[in-house]
Amino acid sequence: MAENRLTFKEMCARFDVTPRTLRYYEYIELLAPEKDGRTRFYGPREIARMTLILRGRRFGFSLEELRQWLLLYDEKGTREQYEVWIGLANRQLGALDRQRAELDATIVELKALRDETIALLKD
Repeated sequence: MAENRLTFKEMCARFDVTPRTLRYYEYIELLAPEKDGRTRFYGPREIARMTLILRGRRFGFSLEELRQWLLLYDEKGTREQYEVWIGLANRQLGALDRQRAELDATIVELKALRDETIALLKD
């Protein structure tokens, strides 16, 4: 095996994903490993794509959004991909800001309720 390629098992270990997850990413065409018989090998391109996929998932993007975004590179090049990325990032940042505001409000409300309960116990 070439040094710049990973086996299926190595790919799972490197990215801490289950075999089922890795197979699913292949099934929905997020990844396209080289195949030698039944053996799969993941080269630098697939390793980079997996890094982007997992980062995108952490940011809250759907797998379909990531798949479409990754396709842009092959179809239209880097500039178009970057422009789409900015739009996706702006949309997601807005959603995360709204979630944070909701979470902050929930924390304030829970602390107030806790403090009211503490006050009741002191009486």
